[in-house]
Amino acid sequence: MPNAPRDTGWFKSSHSAGGSDACVECRITPGHGVGVRDSKNAGGGSLWVGSAAWSRFLAHLKAE
Repeated sequence: MPNAPRDTGWFKSSHSAGGSDACVECRITPGHGVGVRDSKNAGGGSLWVGSAAWSRFLAHLKAE
């Protein structure tokens, strides 16, 4: 039986600068895809995209 994806909790992008306040946080959840929010305004809402859309987004970034 394959391992089910687990909720990772919110985490900062690995590309966020250490001293910068211009960061985004991501959260990977089974059944909901990937959430993205502003780290400075965690309660201000989040954008959720499906896993396939997130994979295409990352592939596009890596191709740049």
